[in-house]
Amino acid sequence: MTKARHSRFDCNPGCPVEATISLIDGKWKCVILFHLQEQGTVRFNELRRRLPGITQRMLTNQLRELETDRLIERKIYAQVPPKVEYTVSALGSTLKPVLASLKAWGDANIELFSGRPASALQEAAVRSTKAQLRAAGQPAPATPPPG
Repeated sequence: MTKARHSRFDCNPGCPVEATISLIDGKWKCVILFHLQEQGTVRFNELRRRLPGITQRMLTNQLRELETDRLIERKIYAQVPPKVEYTVSALGSTLKPVLASLKAWGDANIELFSGRPASALQEAAVRSTKAQLRAAGQPAPATPPPG
């Protein structure tokens, strides 16, 4: 289901912000854009692996909306099995400073979101990354002793 969009953004001084947010709202769009900007061209299943909490349907819907809004580009290869790659478009790359600011703010305030200190969240992220590396058959880096 497609969400309703405003047809005019000149109604008041806040509308340009509202217009921007309408393109990147939702739980996953900014995260998807961030991963695409960090990794460059990424295949669908690689995005799914990087976003363990997202369903296939939600990822598909979010990617379609980002593509419709011209923030990402999709390239389909005619082969079996099908191969689809996603890349941030030129328009989408203009959001890089916005996403970097969101990341910086989130890094500085991460404890507000879970009640746990940032170090606990970072440890969980390290464990998740190691598990992904093991699943991919790559050795996980050694963990330095607590210091």
